[in-house]
Amino acid sequence: MKSPTRSTKTAQPPYVGLDPDIAATQLECAMGTADFARIAQACASGRQDLESRGLEENGNRSLRLFSTWEITRYLIPVATGHFRRVLKENPDLPQGMSETSGGAKWFTLDEVLQLRAHFGTKGSKAKDYRPYRPDGLPAKMLAVANFKGGVGKTSTAAHLAMSAALDGYKVLVIDLDSQGSMTSIFGGQVQDEWQTVFPLLARHYARTLQSDNQARAARGEVPQPLDDTLSSALQVKAPELIQKTHWPNIDLIGAQLNLYWAEFQIPVWRMNARGWRLWDALTESLDEDGILDEYDLIFLDTPPALGYLTINGLAAADILLVPLGASFLEFDSTGRFFDMLHATFGSIEEAENIAARALGREGLAFEWDAVRALITRYDSSQQAELAALMQSYLGPTLSPHRQGFTALIGQAGEQVQGIYEADYRDFNRETYARGRETFDATWAAVKSLIIGAWRRDELANQRAAE
Repeated sequence: MKSPTRSTKTAQPPYVGLDPDIAATQLECAMGTADFARIAQACASGRQDLESRGLEENGNRSLRLFSTWEITRYLIPVATGHFRRVLKENPDLPQGMSETSGGAKWFTLDEVLQLRAHFGTKGSKAKDYRPYRPDGLPAKMLAVANFKGGVGKTSTAAHLAMSAALDGYKVLVIDLDSQGSMTSIFGGQVQDEWQTVFPLLARHYARTLQSDNQARAARGEVPQPLDDTLSSALQVKAPELIQKTHWPNIDLIGAQLNLYWAEFQIPVWRMNARGWRLWDALTESLDEDGILDEYDLIFLDTPPALGYLTINGLAAADILLVPLGASFLEFDSTGRFFDMLHATFGSIEEAENIAARALGREGLAFEWDAVRALITRYDSSQQAELAALMQSYLGPTLSPHRQGFTALIGQAGEQVQGIYEADYRDFNRETYARGRETFDATWAAVKSLIIGAWRRDELANQRAAE
């Protein structure tokens, strides 16, 4: 008996046999420049709709409440029973609110910070109720950078800022990316470039031009006039640019599309004043305006390109964090990014030091307390081997902690919020605890760099004073 015959015909891939006439009828009319505006408007409307998911009826964004369980497990190192006794014994402290009679107590983060301060003053000296920061030392600035998009740069910076805030630090977030994603995360409203870091950079250049003009006048030369932009920038101070956010201890200097104009304006200024140290513009402006004393930590979210804004952010930073995925393309791209950093900052040092040697001045040498690459969006079931290979090549430059991707992270992203803004009651305690573990571990690794650098500075100052 013959066995049943099988059809030898197999399905063709979808791109085989396409009919040009049908394809032509399915194609919309040719598009012009005006259509970009229509698409942009559609995206803006969609963005407003998505952003509104995290807004209240009055259009503001608010931070959720924190339960006694969360506070005693994650925020204040104290037993739950002792925490409740302290509240009972101190009726002047925030007592929280219950959603039901006799139900769990819930607190705002501002109330948590008050409670942390109380425990720091009255509690056991053996516990770290207050975050570590030595007296007399400036804020530490951390830049998160990589010129490859999609590596989790902004998400990493935002969650580190939130982690630091939950840990009790006073945080300033500076958005240097004209796409303004970080600004959106923290609900910032920026109308134009004059509400970004742009006027601080312009002010720094204007001061250089004024100094050059004094030298020109002494030589009998005609000074370069300051245009309206520079004259206006001289009146701007950093505190005027800072916005409050829905986090009580996170403030923001935001960004929007017009900030990209700085990438064209800065080289013009540099041509007009060769002596302008543009890489010092952000650091010196923040220092002059007292920002480095006002805040504990400053997070700089940079554009996905090694332009002038990124150079300012990297030069200002004490710690450089470079997120990347565990893939060949991202590993390769990140290697090229470090190569560009070497070429860019090396060329700045070389040019400056030629002049410094001629004038008998001290040379320029950029230095960072620490540089770390961070693996983000990690899938241990598929990427363990490649991650291990990357670790073997990068050694201590690659943080051994892998920032995994969990269901909690995905759901928080859909709700336009950070994972620390998600209410664990939307999941359950165990799911929530597992979901935040990866970000808690990332913060632990970064916090270790911060406090280690502060301690090293503190010890250096003590030795210098002996």
